[in-house]
Amino acid sequence: MGRSPSTSDTGPVAHSLLLVDDEPRIRRVLRLALEDEGYEVSEAANGLDALTALRHEPPDVVLLDLMLPDRDGFTVCREIRRTSDVPVIMVTARTDSHDIVAGLEAGADDYVTKPLVAKELSARIRALLRRVEPNGTPVLEQFVIGDLEIDVPAAEVVRDGCVLPLTRTEFKLLVELASLQGKVCSREHLLSKVWGYGYFGDSRIVDVHIRRLRLKIERDPATPKHLVTARGLGYRLVS
Repeated sequence: MGRSPSTSDTGPVAHSLLLVDDEPRIRRVLRLALEDEGYEVSEAANGLDALTALRHEPPDVVLLDLMLPDRDGFTVCREIRRTSDVPVIMVTARTDSHDIVAGLEAGADDYVTKPLVAKELSARIRALLRRVEPNGTPVLEQFVIGDLEIDVPAAEVVRDGCVLPLTRTEFKLLVELASLQGKVCSREHLLSKVWGYGYFGDSRIVDVHIRRLRLKIERDPATPKHLVTARGLGYRLVS
């Protein structure tokens, strides 16, 4: 996991970002803009350096460019997801729907397209950080959905005695659906609650994460028993 912000004698420690891009000019511009927003920024110019940096000093958020010289961002993101649930924002110059969905399927939590606008990017990061940190909203500590046991304080989902490997975003999505006790939840509601108020919304992000969540919590994802679609309305979680 990415490290949690802590408090020192001089105040809160800044959130750390790992910026992965092979263009030095882009890294320099983004680093200056994000440092002005109060973030601690480290850099990597390729996928291998990014994975090495993650092992040695895990950041709070990874900004991962899709086009890298040694391996593409899809591959790097999948490798990150093997060992970490650190939030990942995919950065791409492509607007093709297939590439965006592929990045989300690889495990990215969000995406932004170039040319980047620093203020928008910072807003996305803040929304992402709010999503992976406690927000003080009252919620039941335990849910049981069929054969799934959801432990909110431990951020774990257990089935047959085994902890399922959910990312933080997937876990928060599951808890939001569970808290509605079987009621239909619209994509707009999930964008607001899980991805943050004022989110620059794209409902494809919800649909992709629902598919990924089904792969992990359903015994037969092709015929889901718990996480079901209310056609034209959204999704609901049932026992």
